[in-house]
Amino acid sequence: MNILIVGNILKDVYLNLDSRTEAFEQDKHHVSWLNVSFNASEHHYFNRHSSFGGAAITLQVLEKLGLNSTVTGSDFRYVEHDQADAHDLITARSHRYILISDDGVSYITPSSFEPTPFTPPANTPDYIYLDRSAFITEQTAEQITNYLDTHDTVKLIVYSKDGTNPHLNNLLGRAALIFTEKKSTDMNTFDKTIFLSETDISYKNITEPITIDRVDKLTHLSAYSITSATVLGAFLLGKTVEDSLKMARANIESANLDSVLTLDELNAIIAKPTESLDLIAASLVAPGKGILAADESGGSIQKKFAELNIEDTYEHRHDYRNLFFTTPNIENYLTGIILFDETARDFADDGQSIPDYLISKRIIPGIKVDQGLEKFENSEETYTKGLADLPARLREYYGMGLRFAKWRAAFNLTLDDQGNILTPTDHAITENCRILAEYARDCQYAGLVPIVEPELVYDGNYPIEKNAEVTGHILDILFKELASHGVNLGACILKCNMILAGKKYEKQSTPEEVGKFTADTLKNHVPSELAGIVFLSGGQTPEQATDNLAAVIKNEPFPWPITFSFARALQDPALYAWSGNNTNAEPARQAFFARLEANAKALQ
Repeated sequence: MNILIVGNILKDVYLNLDSRTEAFEQDKHHVSWLNVSFNASEHHYFNRHSSFGGAAITLQVLEKLGLNSTVTGSDFRYVEHDQADAHDLITARSHRYILISDDGVSYITPSSFEPTPFTPPANTPDYIYLDRSAFITEQTAEQITNYLDTHDTVKLIVYSKDGTNPHLNNLLGRAALIFTEKKSTDMNTFDKTIFLSETDISYKNITEPITIDRVDKLTHLSAYSITSATVLGAFLLGKTVEDSLKMARANIESANLDSVLTLDELNAIIAKPTESLDLIAASLVAPGKGILAADESGGSIQKKFAELNIEDTYEHRHDYRNLFFTTPNIENYLTGIILFDETARDFADDGQSIPDYLISKRIIPGIKVDQGLEKFENSEETYTKGLADLPARLREYYGMGLRFAKWRAAFNLTLDDQGNILTPTDHAITENCRILAEYARDCQYAGLVPIVEPELVYDGNYPIEKNAEVTGHILDILFKELASHGVNLGACILKCNMILAGKKYEKQSTPEEVGKFTADTLKNHVPSELAGIVFLSGGQTPEQATDNLAAVIKNEPFPWPITFSFARALQDPALYAWSGNNTNAEPARQAFFARLEANAKALQ
């Protein structure tokens, strides 16, 4: 099968702007625009990456799918980027600049594109594909029409962005398949039309959501090309409409500037049954057991060690975490353990990888995948980093045997003198919930169950009623974003703070108050189809967290399983018993096991 791509090759220059000096402005529609009238002394970029766009993207997708293809009017052919002189194969006639920042992406595109030439191929192709990048003139349209008249076995496939090019529209009647970005009465007259938009792809009566608003290493312009090329290639390979759409979604979410997925990788993704994720999620919230959060980042564990004058070395970190993994019979009380990247790559004493060791104990290994908090510009509020290379990292973690992941967003509740809410702002809530939803969607594509953790920080000065109000609002926004991103809630777990007064508030909450407020908030704001809810301890003492967990359980029944996913509330007694001295390993294990037993009892 041979496909002739008619289109233009563009040179994409990506400038990742320094957010400290960005100059974005919002118009009346609340769309951010970049003032690009900056000079080198005032505005800087810290990363630049060049890549080929337009028809080159389509060519790469089709070749990754194992299909033979060429681009007419050019000697371009796809070569892996690590091969010498790969960029010397072509001189692009048009350039576009993609300006990326935390707030979004802006494009500087040519005011006019070069007309796309049509060169009759030496060998007759099976298909001619008019790419999204093509600028079809009257002459080109006539040449293609004449070629089709003399080669009646060749099928035509057309990408029509908006139906405004009359020369391209003259070819629509000859097309076996049409891609378009705008639904219109004219387009609806064609039987073989695939509609593309920023939020969905539909073919006849089948609609699958597909998000293409990535701004990390992929632009909207490239996303459309990857989407249409993947669906086209999948159709030609005999895939069903449903599988073709799944492959397009997976390719969009996993693509970067240098590569898209291969046919084998896409086949593996669409072959994963959704039910397996539902089963893993259900196993993680099995009755009477909880999840250990042993995922302290490098900075967090350094602080914990410093309090006890423990040197922060690999050996100490290994020995400390090994205490918990080697405690006998923990599988009776734990369904899963969340690991940090360093631990996930570590080895147990018997030589097994830590994930394999946990699996041998019937414990599901998971991984913390967020990369910490970053402040919004001109604000003390934060968002969570880590989306840029997440799909690639998730694929690696899946290959290591990890089957669930966790991502934390943190919100600080502050009030003014009249008790009005200052933070979190709606902007911080919405942005963090959007990030959580993108993470959750990426996890499920990669075969991992996502735990979403929107934490209202306990270390504050606020009454329990304000905690309930703000947590409820956060949950409303979160589940709205999860739904809009197509996340399967039956394979998703919420890790949530309990509802209690802030640690600095003058009147601390009783367990009975915590139980009632927490149960009511969750019942009023969490959809029943969610796989389950696990609580974080959030700075409570081990005893306090256990007592409050028991108080929440007393407000059953709930529409979803509820359990614990504590870190410090399970680990701190063991850490203090150990204190960096392995001769104290046994007392430390006993202290840890006692906390597991206490929390399992609280679930009864």
